Amino acid sequence: MSTEPTSGGPAVPSLDELRGRALAAAAPRRYGADAAIACDRVVKIFTADKVEVQALQGLDLTVDRGDLVALVGASGSGKSTLLNILAGLETPTAGSARVDGCDLLAMSAKERLRYRREVVGFVWQQTARNLMPFLTAAQNVALPVQLRGGRSTPAAARRRGQRVAELLEALEIGDLAHRRPAELSGGQQQRVAIAVAMANDPSVLLADEPTGELDTETAAGVFHAFRTVNRELGATVVIVTHDPMVAGEVRRSVAIRDGRTASEVLRRTEVDEHGTETTSEREYVMLDRTGRVQLPAAFLAALGMEHRVAADLAADHIALRPDDPGH
Repeated sequence: MSTEPTSGGPAVPSLDELRGRALAAAAPRRYGADAAIACDRVVKIFTADKVEVQALQGLDLTVDRGDLVALVGASGSGKSTLLNILAGLETPTAGSARVDGCDLLAMSAKERLRYRREVVGFVWQQTARNLMPFLTAAQNVALPVQLRGGRSTPAAARRRGQRVAELLEALEIGDLAHRRPAELSGGQQQRVAIAVAMANDPSVLLADEPTGELDTETAAGVFHAFRTVNRELGATVVIVTHDPMVAGEVRRSVAIRDGRTASEVLRRTEVDEHGTETTSEREYVMLDRTGRVQLPAAFLAALGMEHRVAADLAADHIALRPDDPGH
C-alpha cells in the first residue's frame, strides 16, 4: 500500500518498495563490478606436444577506472599471458575476465575484433610491431580510425585529422607528423605508437615492456607520455615492465608469481605544510578469493617455514609460525 504525500512533503514509500530496496542492497555484487579490469580466478593452460603448461593458476586482479598500474614478475610468471588475455589476443581457459564491461570469454570473433579496435589500445616493446614503416607518423595514427569504418566524408576526414593532430601535440611530437618511423628515434617511435594505440579513444591502454629497448633518459620521456594519456586523456593504463624506474613511478605495482598475483606495492604522495612533497610506499601480500596468500620467499626461508605453518587468530591480526615438529 502506498502512502500519499502528507503536508506537501515527499511520498512515503510503501512496504513493498522498502522490501525491494532491502533486497537490492543485500544482493551480492559482481566481483569488480565497477572496475575497468576484473579478473576472477583466471586460468590459462597451453598445450604443446601433449604437455600442458598452466601459465595462469586462478589469478585475481582488479584495476580501477583511471588507474595507472605496473605488472611486474620474473620471466614465465604469467604477466605477459595476462596482458595478452586483456588485449583479446588470448582466451582464458577458465575463470572470468572483463574489461570495460566486455566479457573476454563470451565474445564472438566479430566482437573480439571490435574490442581490439575500440575498447583497448596496445603498445608492443618492439617498435616495428607498432608502426607501418611506409607511413608517416600522422598516417600511422590515422590508420586505426580509418579501419574502424564509418562514412568517408570531408567532415569525417576533418575530424580524423583533428584527432591525429591533438594526439601528436598531447604527446609532444606534433612537429614529427610528416616523418616516417625510420626518421624517428626509438623514444619518438614509442610516443607515436602510444598515439596510434589511443587513436580510437580506448578506455584501457595496455603496454608490454614499452621501455625495454630504451636508455634511461628516453624511457623516462616515454613514461611521461603514458602519464599524459592517463591524466589528460582519461585512459586506464596497465604496463608490463621489468624497468624499476617505471615500477617505482606508478601508484600501484602488482607482482605476479607462478601464475597468481603475489603482492602489491601501493605508493602515496603527501605534501606537508611547507609544500614539501614526500612519497611513501607499503608492500602487501595478496589475499585471493579463496583466502590464499603467497608469502615472500625470503620470509619463509628466514624462519625455515615449509610444507605447513601454524596459524593463530589474534584480536587484530593472524600470526603465522613454523610447524612445531613435536606436535
